[in-house]
Amino acid sequence: MTYGQQNTEGEAHAQLDLARDAGVNFIDTAELYAVPARAETYGASERIVGSWLRRQRRDQIVLATKVAGPARGLSWIRGGPPALDADNIRAAIDGSLSRLQTDYVDLYQLHWPERNQPMFGQWQYDPARERECTSIHDQLEALSGLVKAGKVRYVGLSNEHPWGVTEFLRLAREHALPTVVSIQNAYNLLNRVYEYGMAELCAREQVGLLAYSPLGFGLLTGKYLDNPSAPGRLTAFEGFGQRYGKPGVPAAVAAYAQVAKDFGRTPAQLAMAFVVGRWFVNSTIIGATSLDQLKENLAAADMTLSADELAAIEAVHLQWSNPAP
Repeated sequence: MTYGQQNTEGEAHAQLDLARDAGVNFIDTAELYAVPARAETYGASERIVGSWLRRQRRDQIVLATKVAGPARGLSWIRGGPPALDADNIRAAIDGSLSRLQTDYVDLYQLHWPERNQPMFGQWQYDPARERECTSIHDQLEALSGLVKAGKVRYVGLSNEHPWGVTEFLRLAREHALPTVVSIQNAYNLLNRVYEYGMAELCAREQVGLLAYSPLGFGLLTGKYLDNPSAPGRLTAFEGFGQRYGKPGVPAAVAAYAQVAKDFGRTPAQLAMAFVVGRWFVNSTIIGATSLDQLKENLAAADMTLSADELAAIEAVHLQWSNPAP
């Protein structure tokens, strides 16, 4: 989601080449990106990935993208978009396929639910905010049409909660509609709420977690501890990453940085290795903005945290549980 905003096309292609050469075959984007979301950069990430994808063997890349949902004030995306209805979903996939320069995506995800639910730093459900929305059945029907048309191979969710996942699964079974295979939710040392109900549900239902923000918008690299103005998304874009501005976050970050130091790792290595090593994580979405950052992130795939390291992490977690839900 940095491509087209924090990264140029050339920088993005260099990152993708490095990742491919390191064995990465899963690329995730969205029609909304780059972020922060602006009309001027809408679709930029997909276009940049598409120009790179054009010179790759398509069958060796697992390509994922997302359709933007309503209620986020995105007036430049199909006028809102007003809903996750069939018309919007069809228009979204056609636009994405054009920008990505391919005739299908391997995984198509609903970027966030249409219904009222807490997300992106909210953590409490408020029934007073209920509103009319497209039924989950109708959303699945629309996605089914894309699968039948060969434009989408599999479907997934993002920023979802247990009730939503169970409804998508129930309705898929009852009406012979596509079963969601994955969910892309935030998961990192500062936000482990996925473990409280989603981990069991998704494991039993075989829905894989694609963990995003494993470094907590860069906070878990420790770079802001010594320099609160260090370059990064949180300092470059005012009001961005609101979930990481909550009380308790600085203390937790400092505590995890100390654990990393005690065991001879960088804070980023500790944070990445923790996420990669979790039994319920199927893939980890990384969003580095430089080749050096990307190299450090990729190296975490070969790291295994010791029992003592994991115990130290749990001790911090019990003291500072989920300060950035």
